Amino acid sequence: MLAEIITIGDEILIGQITDTNSVFIAKELNKIGVQVYQITSIQDQGQHILNALEDAKNRVDIVLLTGGLGPTKDDITKKTFLEYFQDTLVENPVVLQNIKDIFSKYLQKAPLPSNLEQAMVPSKAIVLQNPIGTAPGMWLEKDNTVFVSMPGVPIEMRKLITDHVLPRIKTQFDRPFIYHKTLLTYGKGESEIQEIIAPWEDQLPTDIKLAYLPSLGRVRLRLSSSSSNEQTLKNDVDAQMSVLNGLLSDISIGYEDQTSIQDQISLKLQKQYCFLSVVESCTGGAIAGEITILQGASSYYKGGMIAYATQIKTDVLGVDATLIEKHSVVSLPVAEAMALQSNIVFDTQYAIATTGVAGPKTTDSSASVGTVCIAIASPRGVFSEEFNFGNSRERVIKKAKNKAFEMLLKEISKN
Repeated sequence: MLAEIITIGDEILIGQITDTNSVFIAKELNKIGVQVYQITSIQDQGQHILNALEDAKNRVDIVLLTGGLGPTKDDITKKTFLEYFQDTLVENPVVLQNIKDIFSKYLQKAPLPSNLEQAMVPSKAIVLQNPIGTAPGMWLEKDNTVFVSMPGVPIEMRKLITDHVLPRIKTQFDRPFIYHKTLLTYGKGESEIQEIIAPWEDQLPTDIKLAYLPSLGRVRLRLSSSSSNEQTLKNDVDAQMSVLNGLLSDISIGYEDQTSIQDQISLKLQKQYCFLSVVESCTGGAIAGEITILQGASSYYKGGMIAYATQIKTDVLGVDATLIEKHSVVSLPVAEAMALQSNIVFDTQYAIATTGVAGPKTTDSSASVGTVCIAIASPRGVFSEEFNFGNSRERVIKKAKNKAFEMLLKEISKN
């Protein structure tokens, strides 16, 4: 079964907002055995929408649209639906009451006429009630193709997908089972990994597909397949993944959706009853942000410091100024001193420290752009490595962050 996702709105096409809706919808459809054939972004313009609807109808079984359902004049999706389905508007009393309730309860004012007009829906549509917004979803059918229109507001769209769209698809369509399993690896590039697993990859069954998903210092390896028999499907993919994991045991950290490198660090620190601190210069808090986004981080993470300026490294963190004068602020000795001081300042057993030149220009160091020194302090002492991550500031920060986690996990795993 094939689906197409269409996002409507100039704000996506001009880069004003990021299309997160398509990512969510695609993941949810995949879970129930619906393959996304295409994702399309179009202008909020009548003829463009009509063309997209007709083109999609000839390609897929179900078309899911987000956007263009607001109360303002530039939201014309509903009007275009009337033309495409040769329909007229009728007032839906449930939607009307929902609009009034939302304005009364949350906005403490009466809705405008333009808000009340959102209760007017195509007569042929199955209305999908939206309890957290004023624009309902709409389910229509034409020439054996289902069309579902939803608001572009992510929280409203997700509610409609979960509560209405997915259950209807599961009831109305027979679908195969689709199964993905993804191995997370750190420390080797995709070319190096390919050389290691080439003999295994050559004998991989034709119905199981391997995808390499590289991302700045880490590579995800995804196995995918589909079948009418769910248990056989999972057994076959899991068996192949077990072999792959064994071939890459030195760099694999687990499976996506089950773990992450931050999860692994969290579990190992808690098992050892140890705490972590972070002192960042060139990464500017990116490492700490990845740690504290996890629930329960306070059980193993005490705190950190963004010691961006050289003076902060000396006056606040306590790094010896003569060490910086002798080796430069971007150097292995200074990175190690930062990590050691972090353990002292925050009373922790493990610490990460970064110092480098993210670019695009050098500042108070002679090191070239892209140079990053990362140090890990642990109960066994301190060690550091120097890298050059290129001349893109964003890539330098992301690569340094990923490498720091990789180095820390290896050190913690020695216990």
